[in-house]
Amino acid sequence: MGSSTENSAFGPSRNPWDLDRIPGGSSGGSAAAVAAFEAPIAIGTDTGGSIRQPAAVTGIVGAKPTYGGVSRYGLVAFSSSLDQAGPLARTTFDAALLHAAIAGHDPRDSTSIDAPVPDVVEAARRADISGLRIGVVRELDGEGYDPGVRARYHEAIALLERLGARLGEVSCPHFDYALPAYYLIAPSECSSNLARFDAMRYGLRVGDDGAASTEEVMAATRATGFGAEVKRRVMLGTYALSAGYYDAYYGQAQKVRTLICRDFEAAFTSFDLLISPTTPTTAFRIGERVDDPLKMYLADLATIPANLAGTPAMSVPCGRSPDDGLPVGLQVMAPTMRDDRMYALAAAVEAATDHPLADDAPEPIR
Repeated sequence: MGSSTENSAFGPSRNPWDLDRIPGGSSGGSAAAVAAFEAPIAIGTDTGGSIRQPAAVTGIVGAKPTYGGVSRYGLVAFSSSLDQAGPLARTTFDAALLHAAIAGHDPRDSTSIDAPVPDVVEAARRADISGLRIGVVRELDGEGYDPGVRARYHEAIALLERLGARLGEVSCPHFDYALPAYYLIAPSECSSNLARFDAMRYGLRVGDDGAASTEEVMAATRATGFGAEVKRRVMLGTYALSAGYYDAYYGQAQKVRTLICRDFEAAFTSFDLLISPTTPTTAFRIGERVDDPLKMYLADLATIPANLAGTPAMSVPCGRSPDDGLPVGLQVMAPTMRDDRMYALAAAVEAATDHPLADDAPEPIR
C-alpha cells in the first residue's frame, strides 16, 4: 500500500530515471520494470491512483479502466469498491492492446460489467481529438502542485487546443474532499477484506507452539504478516466502522463520494473528457515522506476522484519538468464505459510531444 513501494515486504522498487527516487505506488514495481525496458507491458492495480501515479513519475502510460471493466477475480482485495486492474506500457497503443486483452465480462467477478468493451485499440490508432470538448478541472491545479508540473500541464492544454479540441474550465467543487473521503472508505474496506488473513484458514501462520490460544496465534500472525502502513490502515478502518463512529465517519465519507459522482456527471454533460496533472509533484526521493503519512497521501490528490466515482482515467507523459528533468504525467478522465475517448486523447498527446522514452523506445507491440 502507499504511493512509493516503500511499504513492500521486499523493500522499495527504484525509479529508472533516478535510483534514489520512488517509482510511485503501489504498482511502482510494474511501472519501473516497463520504464527500465525489463518488460514491454505490465499489469497494475489502481485503488486511489496506483497505476496512474507510477506511470506519471516513471514516464510511461498507465490506465485505470471503468470500474468493473476488467475482472478483479484473483486479486487480493484492498478496497473492493475502488480496486481496478489495468495496463502499464511505454506507448498508448501498447496499453490499449493490453487493455483490450484483459477487459470484458467475467461471471466470477460480481462487479464485472456485462457489456461490450469500448474499442480502445482503434481509438489509440486514430488519435483524433478534433472537436472533442475537454474540461480543465479548476480544483486540480494550483496550490500544492510543483511549478515544473504546472508548466508542462499548461503546455499540454495549449497543445490540445492546437490539435482541434475545444477546452473550457470546469469546477468540480467536491473534489477538494476526495482525499479525506478516500482515507475513510479505503481503510474501512481494507479492514474488512484483510480480516480473512487470520492464520486460521490459509496463508501465513506463526506463534503456534501448541500452547498458544487462537487469539494469540492470530495476533502474532497479523503482527508479522502485515507491515506498518497496512496496520495503520486496518486500524483506521476498524475505528471508522466501530459502533458509535460508523455514521460520523464512514457514512459521511460515502455521502461525499455521492457528491463527487454528481460532480463528474455534471461535468460530463458539458464536456467529453476532463484533464488535470496526474500528480502534484515529480518523483520524490526514497525515504523523503516515510515519516509523514499525510504528505505521502497527498501524492494521490488528483487521482482519487476517479476511483471514488468508478470512472476511467489514465496518465500519459507530457514532457519533463524543467525543475529536475523528471517525467510529468497528464491525467485524462472519461465518462463510464467511454474508455476509448481517453485513449484517443492520450495517443494524440503522445504523437505531438517529445515522449520521455522516445529516444530509446522500441517499436510498439503489434
